[in-house]
Amino acid sequence: MPATIVLGTQWGDEGKGKFTDLLAADASMVVRFQGGHNAGHTLVVDGESFALQLVPSGVLNPETIPVIGNGVVVDPFVLLAEMKMLSDRGVDVSKVRVSGNAHLILPYHQQLDALHERHLGDAKLGTTKRGIGPAYADKSMRLGIRVQDMLDEKIFREKLHTSLSHANKILTKVFNRLPMDPDDLADKVLAECLPGIKPLIADSIDLVHSALEADQNVLFEGAQATFLDIDHGTYPFVTSSNPTAGGACTGAGIGPKHIDRIIGIAKAYVTRVGAGPFPTELFDEDGDKMVDIGREYGTNTGRRRRPGWVDAVMLRHAARLNSLTELAITKLDVLDTFDTVKICTGYMIDGEKVSVLPYHQSEIHKAEPIYLELPGWKTDLTEVKDVADLPVNAKNFLDALAEQARVPISLVSTGPGRKQFLHY
Repeated sequence: MPATIVLGTQWGDEGKGKFTDLLAADASMVVRFQGGHNAGHTLVVDGESFALQLVPSGVLNPETIPVIGNGVVVDPFVLLAEMKMLSDRGVDVSKVRVSGNAHLILPYHQQLDALHERHLGDAKLGTTKRGIGPAYADKSMRLGIRVQDMLDEKIFREKLHTSLSHANKILTKVFNRLPMDPDDLADKVLAECLPGIKPLIADSIDLVHSALEADQNVLFEGAQATFLDIDHGTYPFVTSSNPTAGGACTGAGIGPKHIDRIIGIAKAYVTRVGAGPFPTELFDEDGDKMVDIGREYGTNTGRRRRPGWVDAVMLRHAARLNSLTELAITKLDVLDTFDTVKICTGYMIDGEKVSVLPYHQSEIHKAEPIYLELPGWKTDLTEVKDVADLPVNAKNFLDALAEQARVPISLVSTGPGRKQFLHY
């Protein structure tokens, strides 16, 4: 039963969408297993760019069934708008399916998200204000509303009254805002969203296991990345779900024995959006070059990403957490013009050398990177078609990174295009 997980190993924005799209060519099904529309995947096909938020990356492959799993939180308005965008650009979205057990993001979640972030002031987390956290909070408090609830108007209205009653108390008594009317919101959702979403709602567990039992290739796609994991990331500067390999099991409804391959996506450098510790962060010309050449601005928010050299300490930790079988390196070409390239191999913390990621966040804040410095390749990699044609210095960088991460590299991206990659 060939199941593959693709996930990020850093703080997101590693380019997971490109390799998911590539691997989806041989997959019968691509399953998104967590997150919401706070995660953007940009795919470039024949020079045309597609920015996806909720629809799995496999949607661009006509033979692939894209499934939004039970672990995802879904804004129905955003989902329908994204599907319309794809349809208007000639992409067939008729095979998209949404788990009936996925939870809904509704307008009050987004309002609460923005208000909570503003209330935190200087301690703000850098959330996208898309309602992700409040929706997952409602799910944990058993106040959530699932996609399947829209199929029964009576149940939908009852659950919305209960959930919004709780939210309205916070809106009015804590933030001095006007309450939302549950009946008006129910009318809007049922009129504007249900007709388009109803044909998509499915038993995702049966879909996934039927494919696996038929020995079909199933690809499980994560959003965000390992160090944004609610349990294993740099808390509280994290997302509200589990974008690690274990999250694929709960977020898609599969057991570990089904998984054959776990591919960790890593940029040849590192970026981060929002607040939180970042040992290799750069504030110099090298960082500015990474941002400018790599176009490091958020797909959803447009925010400038924070740049830094690649961190092998993080990669080793990600390999442990996810049982990585291999790495796929993206944006190697962004470093083409650098005289020197660096890999963080360890940290100095209070005068002591550390080679594993500290469990205590205060230690991470104090960590000073120890770098392995290598000569750059000073060659345009975007035209390289064969791994044998990679410059020696580029190979040396990749080999050193694989050695430090203790995981083999299997794929390397040499440009933004769909075909700009090498089997390494």
